[in-house]
Amino acid sequence: MTESAAVWRDRVARLLARDAVGPLLALALAVLVFALATDTFFTADNLALVLEQSVIIGILALAQTLVVLTGGIDLGNGAIAVLGTLVMARAGHPALGILGGLLLCTALGATNGVLVARLRLPPFIVTLGTLTVVAAAGRLYAQSRSYPVSDELLVFFGEGRGTLLLLGLFAYLWYLLRHTRWGRHVYALGGNREAARLMGIQVERTLVAVYAGAGLLYGVAAWAALGRIPNADANAYQTANLDSITAVVIGGTSLFGGRGGVVGTLAGALIVTVLRSGLTQVGIDALYQDVATGILVVVAVAVDQARRRGRS
Repeated sequence: MTESAAVWRDRVARLLARDAVGPLLALALAVLVFALATDTFFTADNLALVLEQSVIIGILALAQTLVVLTGGIDLGNGAIAVLGTLVMARAGHPALGILGGLLLCTALGATNGVLVARLRLPPFIVTLGTLTVVAAAGRLYAQSRSYPVSDELLVFFGEGRGTLLLLGLFAYLWYLLRHTRWGRHVYALGGNREAARLMGIQVERTLVAVYAGAGLLYGVAAWAALGRIPNADANAYQTANLDSITAVVIGGTSLFGGRGGVVGTLAGALIVTVLRSGLTQVGIDALYQDVATGILVVVAVAVDQARRRGRS
């Protein structure tokens, strides 16, 4: 083998070793398969629809990525976002409703962070409790009703603006994680929390900031949800927490923390949406779509475990 061939092989190997490359290749393959299998998938209108359908889960998954990178998990993100939609929709003034919804979601995220960071409770237990309490609070607050909205401010992120919002948040979080000290601290917490403490990182403060920031993003997702479907309903997005975790895991972010990022997560969210859209157009029952998504999650976790063993 010549020296130049060896150099190129080494470059390709390093590229394939990156966490986001696998999900991006899987996304491209899924798009190619459905484009060949149907006449309707690879059209401008359908691709735009796929992007729009990815917005809410995509935003929740970006927030979930921040939490998972620290070695945590948030089971209550969907319930928090739904409560945010109810607060926004029921307020007498749209601007005050949006502000109140964003503040409430941020406060709930920060509460999770305090319980995890200060009291050192397991994130799974804390957020499972949050899921139960917030879901019940949403149903009580809704009084068994749904609340249609029509105000231009509340539905601002409809008509394609939600896609721009998702891409903007993705770009901002990518920069934050990759090019700021705070981002390096987030990765350090997931890699080894005690080592991060010894390095002088304010572990508790950073954890609270991560969960509070995730909560703010849940509020943004709530606002975007009103733009996509102008109706606040306490029973909406019941599987949003699992869908967001699925996108994060498929996207290559390790559930053990410290490795991954938002590039893979965005690809993971798109993979989930592409699969559902493509399988629907092929004529596959929704139950089998869930089976396919579940298999993808198991495979992604198995790959993550194998990579961890290979690096240890």
